[in-house]
Amino acid sequence: MDTHEITDRFLRHFESKSHTRVPSAPLILDDPNLLFVNAGMVQFKPYFLGEAPPPYPRATSVQKCVRTPDIDEVGKTTRHNTFFQMAGNFSFGDYFKEGAIEAAWELITKPQSEGGYGLDPDRIWATVYEDDAEAAGLWRKLTGLPGERIQARDMVDNFWSMGIPGPCGPCSEIYYDRGPEYGREGGPVVDEDRYIEIWNLVFMQNIRGEGSGKKDFPILGELPAKNIDTGMGVERVATILQGVENVYETDLVRPVIGRAEEFSGRRYGANHADDVRFRVIADHARTGVLLIGDGVTPGNDGRGYVLRRLLRRIVRSTRLLGVQEPVLQEFAKVVRDTMGPTYPELVDGFDRINEVVRIEEDAFLSTLTSGSRIFDMAAEETKRGGGDVLAGDKAFQLHDTYGFPIDLTLEMAAEQGLTVDEDGFRTLMNEQRTRAKADAASRKTGHGDLSEYRKVLEQHGETEFLGYTDLQSEAKVVALLEDGQPVRSVAAGKKAELVLDRTPFYAESGGQVADTGVLLGDGVELKVLDVQKIVPGLFVHRVEVTDGEVGLDTKLTGSVDAHRRLSIERSHSATHLVHAAVRGAYGKRAAQAGSLNSPGRMRFDFTTPGSVSADVLTEVEQEVNDYLQTNVEVRSFTTTKDKALELGAVALFGEKYGNDVRVVDMGEYSRELCGGTHVDRIGQLGLVKLVSDASIGSGVHRVEALVGTDALKYVRKEQLLVSQLANTFKVPSDQLPGRIEDVLTRLKNAEKEIAQLKTQQVLGSAGALAGKAADVNGVSVVAEVVPDVDGNGLRALASDIRGRLGSRPGVVALFSPAGDKLSFVVATTKAAQDQGIAAGKLVPSFAGAIGGRGGGKPDMAQGGGTNPAGAADAVTALRAAIAGIG
Repeated sequence: MDTHEITDRFLRHFESKSHTRVPSAPLILDDPNLLFVNAGMVQFKPYFLGEAPPPYPRATSVQKCVRTPDIDEVGKTTRHNTFFQMAGNFSFGDYFKEGAIEAAWELITKPQSEGGYGLDPDRIWATVYEDDAEAAGLWRKLTGLPGERIQARDMVDNFWSMGIPGPCGPCSEIYYDRGPEYGREGGPVVDEDRYIEIWNLVFMQNIRGEGSGKKDFPILGELPAKNIDTGMGVERVATILQGVENVYETDLVRPVIGRAEEFSGRRYGANHADDVRFRVIADHARTGVLLIGDGVTPGNDGRGYVLRRLLRRIVRSTRLLGVQEPVLQEFAKVVRDTMGPTYPELVDGFDRINEVVRIEEDAFLSTLTSGSRIFDMAAEETKRGGGDVLAGDKAFQLHDTYGFPIDLTLEMAAEQGLTVDEDGFRTLMNEQRTRAKADAASRKTGHGDLSEYRKVLEQHGETEFLGYTDLQSEAKVVALLEDGQPVRSVAAGKKAELVLDRTPFYAESGGQVADTGVLLGDGVELKVLDVQKIVPGLFVHRVEVTDGEVGLDTKLTGSVDAHRRLSIERSHSATHLVHAAVRGAYGKRAAQAGSLNSPGRMRFDFTTPGSVSADVLTEVEQEVNDYLQTNVEVRSFTTTKDKALELGAVALFGEKYGNDVRVVDMGEYSRELCGGTHVDRIGQLGLVKLVSDASIGSGVHRVEALVGTDALKYVRKEQLLVSQLANTFKVPSDQLPGRIEDVLTRLKNAEKEIAQLKTQQVLGSAGALAGKAADVNGVSVVAEVVPDVDGNGLRALASDIRGRLGSRPGVVALFSPAGDKLSFVVATTKAAQDQGIAAGKLVPSFAGAIGGRGGGKPDMAQGGGTNPAGAADAVTALRAAIAGIG
């Protein structure tokens, strides 16, 4: 049974049991606790946490997931994968343990001819939480599983939580016995290679408190509504149903290995070292393409860094298989063809995916060249010092800065007869991981502190938003909070959070900043400082009471700052138009990657694998402003997501949409899914002026623009500046570029002449300095302080003096203070080198005196320091070092 059939049967099975089929969420969601979506339940968290009412009592989905804690372990065994699919069924206060166990058992054991998976019931085992006698009893009652095939385990294995305060509960896992050829008898508690876990049923019934680890936390009580969250490992079930040894041999993974075999001429299964490389390629290609498909681009931190590591490990693995030509685009095609039937966005967006991997591979090949030079220098330094072990910090630098996996460094070292200090490397890696985990933990937010907001939502429902049509409305205070805790009233001079039953104030979302304004009532006045959706659907107004006292049930009239709102709306509408123009210039691959719409100013980030031409951006600006002249009406309407996409509406990466969506239409030019506020007609924008553009990461570009009166002020300021420059240079404004270029050219030429004169002046002192040579232990030593000489002049002077010392052993050391820094050069004659006196080895003798560092070859070394006052001490230390050479 192929994998697409496995997932289709899963979804059909639960649809027949009144579950709503929900599409997979993107791999990136707006969740501060997650880098990537790593489980099927992630998109349903607001319903499990009570932050939003579920739109259905039951749901089913097949979710694409990425987990990347152990990237370096992928390939070494067949158990590690970074990408996988999780099929799940979910109940929000509807059925519970009995329904979950019964439905799972039916699907896995029902004959294939009847729509099931047809697994042998006699090979099924189950585990339960040790205190969950109810689940154990249900397994016996509903399925007939004998007691010896139902094993109890502790909290570490069979109790689920998100690792933070909130919902939790016992779980029951379903295992399949692969047979005695795979390991020992005795069930999952004895051998999880033979007994492979295929499905986890989580019975979400408790609330946990603060604590660490998988069991060191208190259970605070039971949830008011019990939920079901299950996850079936699609690839594991495919392994069983397809009769293969492991995930890497299943129908959606093996084709990538097959393509790598074609490239390399080697065969999977013939050699363990090669098999590791084949598995790395297969796993990372799937993960990389799916991530790019959901809007991630390679970068140096966060999600982008993970993607970059994955892609570079593929390139490195193919190199170690003997493949020298580019490969990423070919692997991407295989992933598109195998995964496209389930995830059509890979087909629709393949041009962009293909371009991203091409550019990243080109960049890495260049990096490989640079990193190889660094490795060669480190290897040479190790050998020159008489060592045969490459330092761990050098290996870590290659890994961290140049993306060299440790096994690549090991192979390169072995080729040069060296080993690597792996313990030192792994110590530094562990320190880095510890810092990363600490950072992630600091960003994790528990959900207990949102309980009061959820109570408000449960008691009063969602806030009615009137701001699409009204900037002023009457409302009633339904909740007041200070520091997240409810209060009955707030007096003048204090700040608080306030929830209204209805509001004209827009809450920050979708890149649009929140409204501000005032709330007025009988004897009370409040300034609205910010509005946020602390939990979905609940508009929380952050206010300052400027007069009187506000209490629960107080009736207020809210007035949005209309001038500010219109300015924001201009910016948001301008973002849509710039987005349309950029897509017109670069095609669908130019997808929005972020935005900020504030009063009079917009920021728009978009993905584009190639460089962004200034000429194209000029055309984008002109096109947008030309379209403003049509003054078309801006319309908004609500429809189904499928209908909106049929109409050509653009959906944004990383956004999770419900079935019903709001479409903002600006004629045929721009049509997007958007929940923000906009101008009535595009002519109200007046003028859109792009003021900056820059690359903010690999494949991501940012443009910023001013809109309306802010744009006009900017243009006037620019005109005044040009006028002043024209007056200064005494030429018409259209001749300014040529005149400025001429002045700069003359200035550069003058600087060159000055530098040449200074060099000549410096070299003129070479003879006098050579004459100061002192005999130290049979070596002619010139060690002098020569102020304000640049690096080039210092090297030239040292070379000249060295040449004047003749054939005798000689050392020249020059120190040049300049401001709060100091440069130095050390040069040695051939005779000195023959006696073992190397310039680079002399540097440590005086580096401490000047707070410096440096290095070089035996004949010349150079560097710098931060303590110019120590120059005289450095001269003394150098002479002492030479005197001590035996």
